[in-house]
Amino acid sequence: MTGIPPVPSTLPARVGQYTEFKGAGLLDWSPDGDSLLVTFLRNNRTQLHASVGPGQPLRPLTSSPEPTRTGAYLPSDADIVVFERDVGGSETSRVFRLDLKTGVETPLTDEKLRCDMGPFTRSGTAILVSCSRVDRNAGGNVERTQGVTVDFALLDVRSGGTRATGSMQGAGWFPLDIAPDDRTVLLLRYRSASDSEVWTLDLANGKSRRLLPREGEPPAFYVGVGFAPDGRRIFVSTDRNGEFVQLYRYDPASNAFEGVTTDIPWGVTGVSLTRDRSKLAAITNENGRGVPRVYDASTLKPVAVPPQAGVNVSATQLSPDGRRLAYSGSSATAPSEVRVIDLGSQQAALWAAADKAGMDTSAFQPKEVIQWKSFDGRMISGLIQRPPAKFTGKRPVLIEIHGGPEAQAQVSFSGRFNYIINEMGIAFIEPNVRGSTGFGKTFHTLDNGKLREDSVKDIGALLDWIATQPDLDASRVVVQGGSYGGYMANAVSAHYSDRIRGAMPAVGISNFVSFLERTESYRRDLRRTEYGDERDPAMRDFLISISPLTNADKIKAPLFVIHGRNDPRVPVQEAEQIAATVAKNGVPVWVMIAENEGHGFAKKENADYLFYARVLFLEKFLLSN
Repeated sequence: MTGIPPVPSTLPARVGQYTEFKGAGLLDWSPDGDSLLVTFLRNNRTQLHASVGPGQPLRPLTSSPEPTRTGAYLPSDADIVVFERDVGGSETSRVFRLDLKTGVETPLTDEKLRCDMGPFTRSGTAILVSCSRVDRNAGGNVERTQGVTVDFALLDVRSGGTRATGSMQGAGWFPLDIAPDDRTVLLLRYRSASDSEVWTLDLANGKSRRLLPREGEPPAFYVGVGFAPDGRRIFVSTDRNGEFVQLYRYDPASNAFEGVTTDIPWGVTGVSLTRDRSKLAAITNENGRGVPRVYDASTLKPVAVPPQAGVNVSATQLSPDGRRLAYSGSSATAPSEVRVIDLGSQQAALWAAADKAGMDTSAFQPKEVIQWKSFDGRMISGLIQRPPAKFTGKRPVLIEIHGGPEAQAQVSFSGRFNYIINEMGIAFIEPNVRGSTGFGKTFHTLDNGKLREDSVKDIGALLDWIATQPDLDASRVVVQGGSYGGYMANAVSAHYSDRIRGAMPAVGISNFVSFLERTESYRRDLRRTEYGDERDPAMRDFLISISPLTNADKIKAPLFVIHGRNDPRVPVQEAEQIAATVAKNGVPVWVMIAENEGHGFAKKENADYLFYARVLFLEKFLLSN
């Protein structure tokens, strides 16, 4: 760390409860339907827990010094859980078996490979895993990073034995579902947020076939879901027929699409099937709030789901018998909790409550939708949380720009940042600049390639909007963001340095060329699709010209650069080079690089310290006159 003043001993106590919120996340139903697998923070780490019913305490299942955030019950045995875990945020995830009776964890994949869990076989004893090699610190050596492959294997969870089933060239391959006859796996190949493909892979001979789009059809965004009960048709979500992703049942033989959600004028963000494929659950993104829906998988008719007022649903899982729907969701006034809806009685019960740290979060400020006109006349929207009425006069503003860029600021809980709103009197704005999802496929492609800086201009227009608001102080604004939002914070610093008090970029890109050359090989081609191919001389020149590092001499506002040493997505050199260059210009620069973190701070003690430092930065550069 450099430039950061010591944290006063009084600050942690002052921030106090705001760092102690704990939300619950939904992962899976047990095969007998008696319990849920959920995530919850314990001993400063996200860990797996079992929820056995409403009003019952969560039962801890893992206790690793590293966070454990994914997992599933073995369908054939409720006493076994399969999960992934990496070390130090490296994202070199390893698959483990956890015996719930003994608590013993057994690694099932090589620690040198990056492996992801896929679907289970019909018998429920084996899981399809996809693995790829990593090239830590490739450093732009293209020869070392060519020929990326994803290898698939069936892994017998109890014995640990594996059987190779095939390989696919390139990155972005994800196994989605195994056919009812266990002969074929459905694959998704992700190229970008506007271009993906659905394939099948024969598990016996390793032969693959593209289902969608068909030869000669234009690119579209597909999200494969799974096989229909007959094993012949599939459920697939796609935007091929309009602006928004909708759910269909697709027949490859006739190339026919039957609409499931096409009567809903919103996009589908998540779909899951019951194990017997009798029902499916979907989430529709309705104006920044996830709404759960259930359908009969044979008739495609909707099943009644009672409204969950004010809740932004982020995950759903139907019980094995299809009679109950579990979901996790949060709101502006509550951390994420897990509830179960009985689809017969239409009653919901709380199975995994959030820890609200003894605070009445219902009194927290609501999130309001705001809109402003950008440079080209296009309307851009976002969310604002205004400080309580006890703060008078024009209020300073903190702008939080989301990552992705294929993401969306939604009506969810602001966690620690409620302290900044409620106790520091700072207005909190989350813009959805062009390139964000949730507003149709045209909108999320408006920042691609050489349109990249149009999204930065959207923030310039937001600064103009702030200046028109009687309760906001346009002379006191700080910008922050993570990942792509970190790039945006850097870029706003270069373009609008005279209009902001400072910026706090986290795990952000500072030079597109060095980023593309150093990011892990399993992501490189995917990012080239979004940002441009640095190997093309004309695009390389353009990417260099718009990179914040190239324009660092224009950054005059203080900078707080945040990164994880083990970040495989945006290598730490991106932080080091922007910090060093801006500091040479005599601009105040704070730097925090966590040695045991990756693409974001997953360990609570690190996240707490970062928040204390952010408070100090805001006190010094935003609240002072």
